[in-house]
Amino acid sequence: MEHGHGYEIWLKDAVVFLIAAGVVVPLFRLFKLSSVLGFLIAGLALGPFALGGLAERFAVLEWVTISEPEAAKPFAELGVLFLLFLLGLELSFQRLWQLRRAVFGAGGLQAFGSAAVLGVASFVIGQTAPTALVIGLALALSSTAIVMQIMAEERRTAAPVGRASLSVLLMQDILVAPILILVGFLTRDSGADIGAALLSALFQGVLALAWILLLGRLVLRPVFRLVAKAGGRDLLMALTLAVVVGASMLTAGAGLSLALGAFLAGLMLGETEFKHQAEIDLEPFKGLLLGVFFMTVGMGLDLGAVWANVGLVLAGLVGMLIVKGLLVYLACRLFAGDHRLSLEAAFLLAPAGEFAFVILATANAGDVIPPETATMVAAIAGLSMLLTPALAAIGRKLATKTEEGGGQAELPSDLVELEGHVIIAGFGRVGRTMARVLETENVSMIALDMNAEKVAKGREEGWPVFYGDAGRAEFLERAGAARADMFVVTVDDAGKASDMVRAARNLRPDALIIARGRDRRHAVELAAAGASHVTLETAEAALQLAGRALEDLGLSADIVRDRLAAEREDVYASDAV
Repeated sequence: MEHGHGYEIWLKDAVVFLIAAGVVVPLFRLFKLSSVLGFLIAGLALGPFALGGLAERFAVLEWVTISEPEAAKPFAELGVLFLLFLLGLELSFQRLWQLRRAVFGAGGLQAFGSAAVLGVASFVIGQTAPTALVIGLALALSSTAIVMQIMAEERRTAAPVGRASLSVLLMQDILVAPILILVGFLTRDSGADIGAALLSALFQGVLALAWILLLGRLVLRPVFRLVAKAGGRDLLMALTLAVVVGASMLTAGAGLSLALGAFLAGLMLGETEFKHQAEIDLEPFKGLLLGVFFMTVGMGLDLGAVWANVGLVLAGLVGMLIVKGLLVYLACRLFAGDHRLSLEAAFLLAPAGEFAFVILATANAGDVIPPETATMVAAIAGLSMLLTPALAAIGRKLATKTEEGGGQAELPSDLVELEGHVIIAGFGRVGRTMARVLETENVSMIALDMNAEKVAKGREEGWPVFYGDAGRAEFLERAGAARADMFVVTVDDAGKASDMVRAARNLRPDALIIARGRDRRHAVELAAAGASHVTLETAEAALQLAGRALEDLGLSADIVRDRLAAEREDVYASDAV
């Protein structure tokens, strides 16, 4: 009977979560608010420290609140794993290597600097040295799940601020294992050699990473091809899940974080032809499971403890945000980008992260930190995570305002290091359409335009668009033209379009340059300037209309396609393009 009652509670909690995901969160999106904030507030309201705590007095609340928050934690961890796996799919080893300066420079300075300052501050106000060290390490880390979900919702994971944030977060994820080892060392009374412990963990971690990379290179592609040939989409999804969980288990067994294994698995699968299928299959699971994670964060916020010590908690929250924000700004300014990027990243990464709860739980279990202190620090971390979407919006607005004075968006210095990206000259209706198509395929791109209003609007929507003249060679060089895979010229002005094509061709004689021509004369000029291919706007519009007319007259799709192909060939041949 009791077993059945437990099953009913679990089923009821699942229904409550699905209602929150299907009703509450869409309401937030309706008002253009982050779904992350919706899940956090839903977890806070429906958890044991808000409405859930009143369920014993008001029985009806038991049916609309979460009764067993602990049961959701395994699913929440899966959500974080899927997020890191999909981030790995979007990157590649080549692009990750390009981020090394930001990962170890900005990420290292932020993590070690924040831990040192926050730890010293805790020691000064009366905490013991081990407790202060744990507090500094716990609050130095930020939330990969929340920050990267916000970037994904705003379609800016490939933008400069998205890459800089990911770089810092990757360094933090790498540091999770050494931090947990250090906390474990502090719980021992045997006086074990911490250097030996760290060396052992490093060896195990390198061994696990080597196994993942070896299996990925030698086994992953052949196995996926075999399953695709013998089975179908359902078996491919099962194999993908096995790869994510298996890689996470390998890194966890070596003392590293689960998330790091999932990220590496994504990197490996991203090098194969099954990348896009994996993204499509896992996207719905990632969204729901991340929702569980954000709700568990909200449910873990003890409102009673916060209210009882509201002054201390608020002072700690403000102090942490200021310290981390300043250090993130300094680190990104030195190693990752310009003032605007650093400012926005500071607001994004100033709050604490999910690993703070793991570190505090480990330290509390080993009597390194008193329970009441752990509760206060957890409250500070939880409140800061709850504020992350709002702080991200403030940071983005401030960063946008800094460029409104002159209407220009200075090109960040790190764009010169980009490789394999597409440069779009002109961000009007055609440029935007091109950017949306590239974004769906996770192709890195930046856009350039001389219209300040288009630049400001594009940046408000999250696109990496900058103000400047793409017809100037020095400006294209700052945009990473030396390593770009393609140039797309979409501007209306015929003279400027030819200048842009000519500048790109002079910088990159072997580059692929695609341009939009308004008419035959314009197309000939673009081809003479060095365009690899020119698309005639008037001809393509006429062909689309002709195709629709033929379909409405009853011709089959194959015949229509053949007719249009023949006509297109004649049009472009006659234009000598």
